[in-house]
Amino acid sequence: MTVNIFLELVEIKAKIASVWPFLLGLIFVAFNFHHLNWGLDALFFLAMLLFNMAVDINDNYQDYTKADDTQAAEWKRHTNIIGVHHLNVHGIFVLMAGFAVVAGLIGLYLVWVTGWPLLVMGVFCFLVGYLYAGGPKPLSGTPTGEFFAGFTMGYMIMLITVYLNLYQTHALTAALYARVLLASGVAVTAIAALLLANNICDAQEDLDLNRTTIVYFIGKRAALWLFAGFYLVGYLCLVLSVILGDLPVWSLLALVSAIPVVKNIRAFFRVQVKKQTFILAVRNLGILALSTVVAEGLGLLLS
Repeated sequence: MTVNIFLELVEIKAKIASVWPFLLGLIFVAFNFHHLNWGLDALFFLAMLLFNMAVDINDNYQDYTKADDTQAAEWKRHTNIIGVHHLNVHGIFVLMAGFAVVAGLIGLYLVWVTGWPLLVMGVFCFLVGYLYAGGPKPLSGTPTGEFFAGFTMGYMIMLITVYLNLYQTHALTAALYARVLLASGVAVTAIAALLLANNICDAQEDLDLNRTTIVYFIGKRAALWLFAGFYLVGYLCLVLSVILGDLPVWSLLALVSAIPVVKNIRAFFRVQVKKQTFILAVRNLGILALSTVVAEGLGLLLS
């Protein structure tokens, strides 16, 4: 396996969706509580990346191994990375399991250091990570896929980051849960929008593979409006967090990103072709990640 194939297998370009909430969590803690546990943060960052790669490998592995009828078999030979590059299926499983085990061991060490709340959050993330593509009814093939992915990556990663830096001095209260949820809203909705765009582009393919995503239930037109609505909700969450004082005022500079984001949304409304316009949702994720981290980071430095 070459480096390029490995990077494609673990979907390295999508790692921004997990790194972004981690950075937002660091900024949230530094701005509101003025304290960071850099050692624990570094360990969690490593575990998070390893597990995220394991999840993406598992997505490809599960899709490949479950494609058994004639049409699906044709798909896995010409679309799935394992079939396209003739990768060893057993080797892929070992690699995936290795990443997950190492991530789990690091997680257990962090639980030992910080306490049981991290265990609960970690188990939830591991379950969603596996069930997204595994199990008898993968979440990715149901109307709940966008919710679980957006919530787990956008919110839970940020919440765990906050917990690791506050476990010694602050309790995880309902108010803190809500504050973190609001501050992570822009990431939650952008990640959900990314997955929804993927499902919109793959609407016919998903039907052929017996996947009933939310697009199947509400139709493509309504799904497109939901796609646009996700971004609106994300921006509103950002503004409300600033009003409540949980994010620096300079964070509002990120609203400038609405100009290219809206342009990409309009282009996606016109054409929904995977190889042609799915990249627009990817760009929106990158634009929002960069703009919010830079704006919030600038606000942190100036506060």
